[in-house]
Parts: sequence; structure tokens; C-alpha cells
Amino acid sequence: MRALANFYREREPAILGGGFILSLILAWQSVPSLVSLPQGISLFFTTPVEVIKAFHQLVVQNQIQSHFYVSAVEFIVGLALAILVGLPLGLVMGRSKILDAMLDPFVTAFNATPRLIFLPLLILWFGIGIWSKITIVFVGAVFPLLINTYEGVKNVDRVLVNVVRSFGANEWQTMKTVVLPNSVPYIVVGLRLAIGRALLGVVVGEFFAASRGLGYMIANAATNYKVDVVFVGVTIFMGLSLILTYFVKKLESRLSRWRPETAKNF
Repeated sequence: MRALANFYREREPAILGGGFILSLILAWQSVPSLVSLPQGISLFFTTPVEVIKAFHQLVVQNQIQSHFYVSAVEFIVGLALAILVGLPLGLVMGRSKILDAMLDPFVTAFNATPRLIFLPLLILWFGIGIWSKITIVFVGAVFPLLINTYEGVKNVDRVLVNVVRSFGANEWQTMKTVVLPNSVPYIVVGLRLAIGRALLGVVVGEFFAASRGLGYMIANAATNYKVDVVFVGVTIFMGLSLILTYFVKKLESRLSRWRPETAKNF
């Protein structure tokens, strides 16, 4: 009994979260048998079992694999470019008053502008191919990461910076030993936001200008009243969000162990 209690305590968040999701799925599956739905609603209503059947059929027809590959490439390339640009630019802007004064108005303006208004221009410039979606993903993901990294640098303890400076550390050494480790929580939050914006960019881009991809599959299924296929796409995106968030949390826990070790050196 004690072993069972320890097992529960160690995995309480996962058990509670998974149990709640499972209860919602069971309740959803039970709706048609418990409630008499109006004809207009029942026509466009589906159940988890029907969604699973639709998923299996799409897998057999090799449609899921094809659409998923396109969306995955758009997401991975767009997010990778956002990290390569947003992370170093946020670090540099946070440390340089000149670059901060030069770039802050542009970053603020672009971040406050809805990304959707850039879509027509991107389609005109890049066409309906994969690069217009990659650009949408990049534009959506880069600003949360950049701004959170910038805020992390600005909130670094000045006492630690002054200590390493007094020991003769140059800018790179200060960045490596103090600024970057103490900015980790902000960077991780920015990465979590960037992942959400990147997935949103994939969906929006494929809704409006695509012939392949999970977003296109959802839009096409909705047009043809295939509610079960719509839920297949929605479930895939929700599952990806959960998996990616889990890995980001794991990354955060690993990087958080870096900070105390860094602090001990001083």
C-alpha cells in the first residue's frame, strides 16, 4: 500500500492530467447514448471511436504520413530559424544600448502587428509552396523568443555582473557565465510561447495557401463536412503540443541545474 502511495505521489500530475483527459473522452463518447441530439447537430457530431477509425483509414491510405511530413518540415525549419535569430538577437539587444535603441521600435511594432496580415504578401513573394509557410512559422515564433530573451538579460542581477567584471571578465565571459545561465527561465518561457506560435503558423498558413499538410487536411475535411477527419487533425496538433511542452519542461529542469553550479563559482 505504501509503495502504491509513493507511486502516486511521484506521478501525481501525470495521473491527474491523464485521468481528467480520459474522463473527458469517455464523457464525449457517451453523449450520443445519453442525450438525444437535434438532427442538425447530430449530422456534424462525431465520437472518439469514429475519430480513431478515421485516423486508421488515413494511415492505411498513407494520407496522414504525407500531410504530417509537410507540416513537420515547415514547423521544424521555421522554429529552428526563429531560435537561430531570436535567441542571439535577444541576448545582444539586452547587452547593447545602441542596438536596443535601434531595433526596439521595429521589434515592438512587428510584435504588436497580427501575423495574419503578412500572409497575402508572403504568398505573393514565395507562392503557395513550403517557404511561405516556413516564413509564417518563423515570423510567429521569433518575437516571443526574442522578447523573452531580451527581458531575461535585462533582469540579470547586476551584482553578479559587477563581480565577474571586477575579476577581469570580458563581455563573452560575462555572457557565458552570468547572463545566459540567469536568463534560462525567460528563454524557456519564450521557447514554449514560440512553439505554440509556430504550430499556429503552420495551421494558418496551410488553411489559406497549401495543397498538402495537416492544416490543409483539416480545412479540406471541414469543407466536405468530414468532422471525424477534422478531429483527427486537431488531435494530432494537440498531441504535438503536449509532447513538445513536455520536452521543453525537461529541458528547463536540466538547465535549471546549471544555474546553481554557475552561482557556486562566485
